[in-house]
This record gives sequence, structure tokens and C-alpha cells, in this order.
Amino acid sequence: MNKTARSIPKYIALMLLSCFFLFPVAWVVLCSFKPQSELFQLPLSFIPRTWTAGNYTFALSQSNLLTNILNSGVVSVTSTILAVIINTMSGYALSKYVFRGRNMIFGVMIATLMIPLQVTMVPIFLQLKSLGMLNTLWGIIIPPAATPTGVLLARQYMQTLPNSMIEAARIDGAHEARLFVRIILPLSKPIVATITIFSFMWRWNDYLWPMIVITNNKLQTLQQALAGFVGQLQISWGSLLAMTTLSMFPVIIVFFAFQNYFMTGISAGSVKG
Repeated sequence: MNKTARSIPKYIALMLLSCFFLFPVAWVVLCSFKPQSELFQLPLSFIPRTWTAGNYTFALSQSNLLTNILNSGVVSVTSTILAVIINTMSGYALSKYVFRGRNMIFGVMIATLMIPLQVTMVPIFLQLKSLGMLNTLWGIIIPPAATPTGVLLARQYMQTLPNSMIEAARIDGAHEARLFVRIILPLSKPIVATITIFSFMWRWNDYLWPMIVITNNKLQTLQQALAGFVGQLQISWGSLLAMTTLSMFPVIIVFFAFQNYFMTGISAGSVKG
């Protein structure tokens, strides 16, 4: 009883902190159901006085919006799959294979975390131009597919896997590809889930890189489409809030789908060595 009583203030503080962070999200969702005239009506109301779905209807009626959503889905899913494959394979090689220069390669890779995107933006753009990948979805899928953050998390997590298990599999005749697919990946579900959540969230919410690579309206992503609701003379706030609300759901769904492994993966990948 005493232990439970001491925990009550802690849980109350956590609930208040959760409400503090969830308030802006709830505000956006509720405002998306308000008519345009009510958004700036004083005094402001948290709950809509008049509920309407007109903002969603108008936003979804835009010509290319469904195509933009599909483009974001293709980019996010494809880039996430590539990120999981490349990062886990790199992390496995850097954690379990012994070869000359391994630590140097890992150090150089981690050092790139200190280089902002703005520094590498022009060289990557010129490389994509020379490959003819501008105005293509592959131009925004391939460059961020492998990230040093993902390699770091995968490598740190896989170092915790016992070497004896890998050696036993090799003695039994398992070749490297089979060993990785049948043994390493199933044991690495937490870090795979962590990389999946991070990669999908980054690619789905990315605006800067698609804006640079894509100029064709039919190939633009959802974030670019959201920017289109901000005009030079006026802003369609109702439609913008409605589409912002819809854009949150895929990330939330992915998080809840992998949340059971997420905390295990992020703690093991960032603390254990």
C-alpha cells in the first residue's frame, strides 16, 4: 500500500505531462472539424460549436491529392524496406565479422552524423542529375535508404547476440545468407521495429528533399501537397488542418504495430555495447 501511495504522484505527473504534449494534437484534430469562420472566432473554443466534415471533403476533392498520398506511401514503404535491409546487414557485418579497418569504417560512418543535410544536398543532387533520377520517386527513395543512425542502432544491438550461437549454426553447415535470414533477423525484431518506425516517420514527414528533387505535380508527396494549401494571399486553414490530421494516422498506425518491440530495440541499440 505504501509503495502504491508513493507511485500516485508519479503517475499524476506523467498524466499531466502526456496531456501537455497531446493538447496541440487534439487542438489540430478538433479544429479540422470547424468551419473556416469559426477558426478565428473570439473567444476561441476547444470543442467545435458547429461540427463539419467540409474541410475533409474539399481537401480530398483536390485533383492530385490522392496521388500525392499514394506517392508518400510508396516512398515511405519502399525506403523503409531498403533501410531495414541495408542497416541490419551493415550492423551485422560491423558487429560480428572481424576484418581490418572495421572500427575505422564504423567511426567514419558515425562521424557523418555531424554533417547536416545542407552540406551534402548539392553533391547528392548533382549525382542524381547525372543518373537521370530527378523527378522520379527513386530520387527520394534511394539517397536516405541507409542512415548512420540505423547502422549504429543495428550494430550496437547485434553485439549483444551471442557469438556461440552463430558459430554453432556455421558448424551445422548454415551458409551466411541463411544464417542471417533464419537466425539473426528473428532475434533482431526489436531493432528492426525501431528502424522501421524511425525510417517510416522520417520519410513520411520529409519535405525538404522531395521539394528539391520533385517538381512534377503528379509525383509530389503529401507534405508538398500540404504546402500547396498555403497560398501567397490566403491560407486554406480548414483544409490544411484536415489533411494534417489525416497525415498523422499512417505514422500512428506504424508505431502501434511495432510498439511492443520499440522500447527494447531503442534501449538495447543505444546503451548496450
